[in-house]
Amino acid sequence: MGHYARIGDVLTWYDDHGAGEPLLLLHGGLGDSRDFDGLLDDLTPHFRVLRPERRGHGRSPDAPGPTGYASMAEDTIRFLEDVVGGPAHLLGHGDGGTVALLTAIRRPDLVRRAVLVGAVFHHEGLVPELRAALAEHGVGQVPAPLALAHEEVSPHGAGHAQDLWERLMTMMSNEPALRREDLAGADVPVLVMSGDRDVVSLEHSVALYRGLPTASLAILPEATRSLIAEHPGLCGRIAGDFLRGATAPG
Repeated sequence: MGHYARIGDVLTWYDDHGAGEPLLLLHGGLGDSRDFDGLLDDLTPHFRVLRPERRGHGRSPDAPGPTGYASMAEDTIRFLEDVVGGPAHLLGHGDGGTVALLTAIRRPDLVRRAVLVGAVFHHEGLVPELRAALAEHGVGQVPAPLALAHEEVSPHGAGHAQDLWERLMTMMSNEPALRREDLAGADVPVLVMSGDRDVVSLEHSVALYRGLPTASLAILPEATRSLIAEHPGLCGRIAGDFLRGATAPG
């Protein structure tokens, strides 16, 4: 069942499943809570799973202010404080993984364990082909499947998907820009997960893993940016075991 929570100027839609320690699922850019449908069977028997949709995404209306990882992390921190009421586990994919990382760095007291799927700590972690395409051709047109999925639930009309896409792609070209030493602030157990064919380079995922104080690494073979949709059962089991402490960080 869905709910709305007003946190400052931001109206956030979220749903709530299961019982146990709270776990936030943080979706990727131009995604929404539906991106995690395939993980619920593995996670809800063990956790209270909350799926907030960031401002302008899914059923959450857009809000004034810059589109950037800093504001996304701040919204997540306030959601943890005001809705969850304390620390939780985080599982973020894509932009949501980077938001989870920033949240853990800024407020490790609010994060128990975190799974970062396809996350970057620096925008240069994207594969060179994607960075070159952005530099040469700009943000381009939003892919039609993303636009259609967005319009199915968004409170905004046609055209919002393209506007949001342009803001997100501009953000990805310049953010985040964390240094290796900044990662030490995320002093919680973290699992770095990625596909070996993700738009995040394998070298960057390994650098993220090595830069975190307490981390494990899972690289899924033959998996792309859509690894959660491609391998929901495997991703759910790996993430669930880690979050329950069944696998110790390496």
